[in-house]
Amino acid sequence: MADSSATLTAVAEQAGVSRSTASRVFSQPHRLSAETVRRVRAVAAALGYEPRSRERALSGVRSQRLALLVADLSNPFFPPMIRAVEERAAAAGYSVLVGDTDEDAKREEALLSRFGPDVDGFVMASSRMPAEAILAQARKRAVVLVNRDLADVPRVLIDTTSGVTQAVDHLARLGHTRITYLSGPTRSWSNTQRREAVRRAGELRGLSVLITSGRRSSYDAGRAAVGQLLASGSTAVIAFDDLLAHGILAGLADRGVAVPAEFSVIGCDDVLPPYLTTVSDAAAAAGAAALALLLSHLTTPLPKHHHRHTLPTTLIPRTTTSRAHHN
Repeated sequence: MADSSATLTAVAEQAGVSRSTASRVFSQPHRLSAETVRRVRAVAAALGYEPRSRERALSGVRSQRLALLVADLSNPFFPPMIRAVEERAAAAGYSVLVGDTDEDAKREEALLSRFGPDVDGFVMASSRMPAEAILAQARKRAVVLVNRDLADVPRVLIDTTSGVTQAVDHLARLGHTRITYLSGPTRSWSNTQRREAVRRAGELRGLSVLITSGRRSSYDAGRAAVGQLLASGSTAVIAFDDLLAHGILAGLADRGVAVPAEFSVIGCDDVLPPYLTTVSDAAAAAGAAALALLLSHLTTPLPKHHHRHTLPTTLIPRTTTSRAHHN
């Protein structure tokens, strides 16, 4: 954990270099010898010093590098976001380091510390870190969040509440009276929003709604959940995302359950497969909006409460939902 009291001057004095040389270690290391860079960074690590990327940017000294941290690089939701961030960054003269936190808050914090000295700011997508830890990071570097709603940090939120509510309405109109929401990662802000949207919409329409315990999103996890879904007596499922939904479709096929004639399936994010009824995707738009916010943040610190950008979603009915099948 960095010590916010450690200063660049203290690092320079202990490393036996000038303050300007110590500063170049973090902003322009290619201009210095490898030994100098190694020695100064070793002292900085020992003292718990981290350069403040936002202050470095405001002073006009920039690395022209940004970092994007994502919760799970294997999830097909993230590649469109990564591409959008990289394209926008390149157009502005920046390169992007991408880090996979692997749904692990400690790994995420380690990546922030590792990348921090070499980048001007971060986009943190679907952060799993505690709120206090994120706020601490935002106090010392430029940070923009995607799908994490913290009042004191600039953020871009994909509002799946509207699309998920439409999904429940769609199932109710088709005669489904007992449905399940297959939860995603426990620490996911999006999972909380979707779960509560299903719960509220189901109650308003008099449906019986079952909520499963949280799980990491994967094809195999969706496939493994099919036994639980069928045993519940539900006739339809809304999955946290398309990756889980894809696995559910495979698991139902394994058991000879016809979709949608015998069971209806809805995903979220519109990434796969193309015939799945799902909630629309805004990953690329979220990445582009987050990058624009970050670039603005580097130029002029943003007012705390006035940068909460939301993106709407909608249901996309396809061929995996139909009228309820009751035995």
